[in-house]
Amino acid sequence: MSEKRKCLEIGLLLCFACTSAAADTIADQQRVLQIEQAFAKTMADRDFEAFRFFLDDEAVFFSGDTPLEGKQSVADTWAAYFESPEAPFSWEPETVVVLSSGTLAHSSGPVYDATGIEVARFNSVWRKTVDGDWKVVFDKGAAVCRCDDEAGSEAAD
Repeated sequence: MSEKRKCLEIGLLLCFACTSAAADTIADQQRVLQIEQAFAKTMADRDFEAFRFFLDDEAVFFSGDTPLEGKQSVADTWAAYFESPEAPFSWEPETVVVLSSGTLAHSSGPVYDATGIEVARFNSVWRKTVDGDWKVVFDKGAAVCRCDDEAGSEAAD
């Protein structure tokens, strides 16, 4: 086999691998988007057990001054959000990015209060398990800064 032919075959294999990896990443992004949507639906459906399913055993949720560490700690604290018949808040993913290795993903988007007003933004990190499931490992929200029109106008002057 000529050296030129070997280079061509290796190049084609690399192109195929890159194309295949890109397709896998896009498929993973779509999958994590769907999983994040299903995770958010647990709140709307008032389904605490389904919520727990999405938590990684090592989950860390930043809530208040002290992070909640571990699935049980997160579940114990979040159980209160599922007690009333109406959801106290909701969220939806806007962006999802998956590492090319397909092992970690980041999702983010708005958090709404019970009346539908955006009050925060969430950021979550998801880990793919050996079984192929995606579980949330880190979650942190940040309040949305609301500036009144007057303050905004003064700042622009």
